[in-house]
Amino acid sequence: MLNVTFTYSAGLSSQLRPDDRPDVVFSGRSNVGKSSLINKLCNRKALARVSSRPGKTATINFFDAGSFNLVDLPGYGYAKVSKVEKLRWAELVEGYFAAGRNIALVVQIVDMRRQPTAEDMDMINYLYDTGVPFIVVMTKSDKLNKSEYAARMEEMSKFMSKYPNVGLYPFSALSGEGTEAILDAIGQYLQ
Repeated sequence: MLNVTFTYSAGLSSQLRPDDRPDVVFSGRSNVGKSSLINKLCNRKALARVSSRPGKTATINFFDAGSFNLVDLPGYGYAKVSKVEKLRWAELVEGYFAAGRNIALVVQIVDMRRQPTAEDMDMINYLYDTGVPFIVVMTKSDKLNKSEYAARMEEMSKFMSKYPNVGLYPFSALSGEGTEAILDAIGQYLQ
């Protein structure tokens, strides 16, 4: 498990603090289970706040994990947010990626029950095209029965074959499935 403490939040790219340590970044659309994943990996109940209202995380949240930073990006793709707020989020996230930070790994999160959204695809293509190391974690695996699970794994594996050497990890915050494999992957990218 990761041992982390909250450091700070940035609502604008100008608020990003310089840091030489590597960043492990968590990215995904609103309500995909990002906070639940972070909390499970850190064995904490409310380190990253789980919200019943999508689009609530409007800042980049930084956590000190000792030798690296854990970085929680705001969720994207939530329609009930004003255009001004969407533009601020875009500036914030683009500013983060343009800041020349030492990004060791992006954990790109998708909902295992659904096809990746257009925003998921934009992010995956951006990461792949810019050479930022990333893995894909498929949350909510416990919400599928065995045949649905197998079908989604096959579809996602086929889909991800366009992105060689990108790991694909099913995950359940309920059962803990995938937790150790994801922690191992993070450890490998930090070496």
